[in-house]
Amino acid sequence: MAINPKLLNEGEHIVVSTRTHPKALLAPLLALLVALAVAVVLNGLGSGDSADIMHLVVWILAGLAIVWFVVRPIITWATTTYTFTNRRFMKRSGLIAKEGRTIPLNRISGVDFEIGVIDRLFGCGTLVVTDASEHGHVLLHDIPRVEQVQRTVAAELDTAAGGRGPAPHRSDDGS
Repeated sequence: MAINPKLLNEGEHIVVSTRTHPKALLAPLLALLVALAVAVVLNGLGSGDSADIMHLVVWILAGLAIVWFVVRPIITWATTTYTFTNRRFMKRSGLIAKEGRTIPLNRISGVDFEIGVIDRLFGCGTLVVTDASEHGHVLLHDIPRVEQVQRTVAAELDTAAGGRGPAPHRSDDGS
């Protein structure tokens, strides 16, 4: 799951590396079941030479639907990684045509998270990386253990900014 070590600079190490939660594969699984069910039902209709041609067309269309709605999302899921190092955030995706985005940690102004009801059931959420660019922020949907990732990245941001890590625990009287 981690990025290729050749992409790291000297003295740089990985703090967090993750990909989208496997929950993102539920829609492709449902698409696979629907495509196969429709193809099987349509394959049972008709008889004779014209039915044979229709059956062939049905299976070709089912195959195309499976490639587009099942295989493509699975490849996208498998080839997309989100990595925070001690110096930068990197998003990498693609099998043949590659795409990447890099944000230096000193340009990141905040890391927040959002967890909906369904996300809570699956143990994931959306990580919101706010930066000082014209785009403003990057939404990373369906990140597993998003609260833990957010805390780890926030601590690394504090360290990179010259902080000393988490503040010491104070008693109730503020001392």
